[in-house]
Amino acid sequence: MKNIKIFFLFWSTVILLVPVNLFSQTYKIVDTKQDVFYGNTVSISEPASGSAFYGQDASYSGNQPSYTDNGDGTVTDNVTGLMWSQTCDFNGDGMIDVNDKLSYTNAVAGADTFSLAGYNDWRLPSIKEQYSLIVFSGIDPSGFTGSTDNLIPFIDTDYFGFNYGDEDAGERIIDAQMATTTLYVSTTMMGDETMFGVNFADGRIKGYGTGPMPQQTEDKLFYVYYVRGNTNYGINDFEDNSDGTITDNATGLMWTKDDNGEGLIWQDALEYAESATTSGYSDWRLPNAKELQSIIDYTRSPATTSSAAIDPIFNCSTIIDEGDETNYPFFWSSTTHANWVTNNNGRAAAYLCFGEALGFMEAMPPGSGDYTLMDVHGAGSQRSDPKTGDPADYPNGNGPQGDVVRIFNYVRLVRDVATDVYNSEVIKKDLQIFPNPVDDMLNFNLQNSDDILNYSILNITGQIVINGTCSNQETSGINIEMLKSGIYFLSVETSTKVYFNKFVKK
Repeated sequence: MKNIKIFFLFWSTVILLVPVNLFSQTYKIVDTKQDVFYGNTVSISEPASGSAFYGQDASYSGNQPSYTDNGDGTVTDNVTGLMWSQTCDFNGDGMIDVNDKLSYTNAVAGADTFSLAGYNDWRLPSIKEQYSLIVFSGIDPSGFTGSTDNLIPFIDTDYFGFNYGDEDAGERIIDAQMATTTLYVSTTMMGDETMFGVNFADGRIKGYGTGPMPQQTEDKLFYVYYVRGNTNYGINDFEDNSDGTITDNATGLMWTKDDNGEGLIWQDALEYAESATTSGYSDWRLPNAKELQSIIDYTRSPATTSSAAIDPIFNCSTIIDEGDETNYPFFWSSTTHANWVTNNNGRAAAYLCFGEALGFMEAMPPGSGDYTLMDVHGAGSQRSDPKTGDPADYPNGNGPQGDVVRIFNYVRLVRDVATDVYNSEVIKKDLQIFPNPVDDMLNFNLQNSDDILNYSILNITGQIVINGTCSNQETSGINIEMLKSGIYFLSVETSTKVYFNKFVKK
């Protein structure tokens, strides 16, 4: 409610300066919760602004995940407004295993009769709703064998019931795919009907066939969470600003209309984003995986619309893919896709497929050496690539479906529309912060006011991270030691007005 109050007072004071689209925001993108910094292969100390690897996911705090356990089998996401069923234990035996899984058909149908905590309006989530729960504090266990007790999944298990694949039933550890309502508008593999699902075991979005797996007769099975509330979540509201930028009024994010036009290694992608001044803005960044996934258009694909999986309000480069066909790029996110491998755990970063998610699929039986390039996971998937290296070292791709390895991926920039409000000279002229940049103690002075002051410190997405009350004679020494380095905004509220100013935390 504090955010709402601040923006309402600010609107009444400087109505001509506030972009109207701030008030049509219908949902927020939840941060990935990645707070570890990585170089090309392993974790590193936090890089300073302007240094190598600055601008990665952990450099920006975003809308941190916040949940409420309602004590009735449901969990409310305080950022998105969505309410979730808390566990995948559908048979109620106290365990999450293969016996709780449902086919795609049964998962969809089951929402109609699902009742929990007195609510009957549950639905199977879309891929964007399901992906809102992913956290990249998880570690990919691909290739791991043994006990899963010390593994870290890509979902907050303090609030949600989760388990890996049921090895006792012959499944792999990573067989923890979730069902959604989002079907691929094209097909994968050998013409299979395909559903996009989030895998909270290995931290990916892939397209999964809804029918039987090879050499099986039963449809593939999935874990299920049901969701309710905020039916607008995941629906974009794009506006072309006629200056080379696109604003998504639904999320409050601004994007470049064009991508960068060439493939870059991950470190160069970060540097490109941090130094960009496109359309006169200097606060562009490389989007994290969840921000980038928010602009995937799952109604489009190269095979069905002859386009990238993105709204045509954007321009998208074309590439010649590994099969010498015209296709569309993978785009880097700023998010490291960490793996359990010792001394190499940070070697890969997440990307989103705006073209086909190609793979070199090996013919049966395994070891035949007969590979066919095909769309194995669908345009709209999220996978990962090594941050540096030579794609020629992976002639048959990587993983069980032979995911193509490109390493040189494209970039689309993002920034927060909210910063336009805070950057106004008119609203910050009477509020002075000294010194600026700030180390660990913030000092400010508000001209011409003897009021009791309510102050808040907000991150670049408008989320309050510190607040308090003081008099105008006691405005020294706000401890901000706990804040990460980056851009923040000080809001000071008097009885009649709200003042803003920007500062940089060293």
